[in-house]
Amino acid sequence: MKTHINFDERFEFTGKAKTWSLAAIVIGVIVVLAGFLTGNAERTFANLLIMGYYLTCVCICGAFFCGLQYVAQAGWSASMLRVPQAFAKVLPIAAVILIVIIAAGLSFTHTALNEEHKQVTVPYLYTWAAKGTTTPGSETFDAVVVKKSGYLNVPFFLIRIAGLLAFYSVFGWLLVKYSENEDEVGGMYNYKKSFNVSAAFLTILGFTFPLFSFDAIMSLESHWFSTMFGWYNFAAMWVGGLSVMTLVMIYLRKQGYLPWLTENHMHNMGLFMFAFSIFWTYTWFAQFLLMYYANIPEEAEYFYRRWEPEFKPWFWLDLVLNFVAPLFVIMSRDSKRMTRVLTVIATILVIGHWLDYFVMVMPGSVGPQANWYSEIGWIEIGTFLGFAGLFTFMVLTAVSKFKSLIPKKHPFLQESLHHHI
Repeated sequence: MKTHINFDERFEFTGKAKTWSLAAIVIGVIVVLAGFLTGNAERTFANLLIMGYYLTCVCICGAFFCGLQYVAQAGWSASMLRVPQAFAKVLPIAAVILIVIIAAGLSFTHTALNEEHKQVTVPYLYTWAAKGTTTPGSETFDAVVVKKSGYLNVPFFLIRIAGLLAFYSVFGWLLVKYSENEDEVGGMYNYKKSFNVSAAFLTILGFTFPLFSFDAIMSLESHWFSTMFGWYNFAAMWVGGLSVMTLVMIYLRKQGYLPWLTENHMHNMGLFMFAFSIFWTYTWFAQFLLMYYANIPEEAEYFYRRWEPEFKPWFWLDLVLNFVAPLFVIMSRDSKRMTRVLTVIATILVIGHWLDYFVMVMPGSVGPQANWYSEIGWIEIGTFLGFAGLFTFMVLTAVSKFKSLIPKKHPFLQESLHHHI
């Protein structure tokens, strides 16, 4: 452990973290290839979508966190901005990975049974894009999709996904660039530019992130819709990203870096995780209760699938991990100031929000397996490990590229260094 604070010290990405992240990537690649070669292509594509979407959302959260701090003119977080900035630097790569997964899922097809139990050829992801879906008389004709075809058509769909991710990536890149320029020249010029860019970014993100989640996830079940779904996904993005961010900070502190981050800073991170876990639960409950109570077939269909015996245990475990666990573990002040407790709850929330995305994607895209315990198997675990290793490698590499682990000339830096609550 280091015994003094050196603002010019750079992070060196070596040792076990690098070895284990590369090993996890190799495991992930092997599992994905094995999934395709063993006749589990549909399940493999669904897992790739889950993890590609999760990876992208965590990186978006990094850019969102930075933008939020600038717009709020928050001082407490100034000394920790390099971590979410590293997430923002990885966002363009994550975006490309997600776009490739979505494009491949649309392009490659397989045979499946339609509602009349006839074999039809459909894409592995997004069955609304099947050939003939909007053609009367076709075996894949779908009257509901016809009404939505002005919005749900492949060219416009890919343009929206790519366009939104490009916007988010550009804004994230600008926030990192201005922060690094600030360290070089000082003054308020780059801070003011960061403030203005953040205001524009948050406005655009607030209006468009629901559309992004509608396209990437909700359109997997094109007959179903929910106006709450976008905000539900926004809450999941925020809590999942905060949890990963907290784990990265804890890791860097244990390696002797970021010594200026105290229990007061980590208390704030725990507070955010707790508060927005409650907000996630509010959106979860609002979406579920209204549809359960109204019992409209077009809406209830979504939850009916998730109440099948193969998915019901995971449906309720999702609520336990993402609501009950943070409620009982980090509600008190003391628990938020303990590194071990934060490590445990952040890990639970990372797994919990993976399960959340799993419950969103699997019932409508793959359907039930033989038993509830076979729903999560080697493909799910291996794909998760692969993307976790990829994220770790990319983010820690991005952190190592910063000339300093702290924005040395941030106007609120001293407030952050003396943060106490």
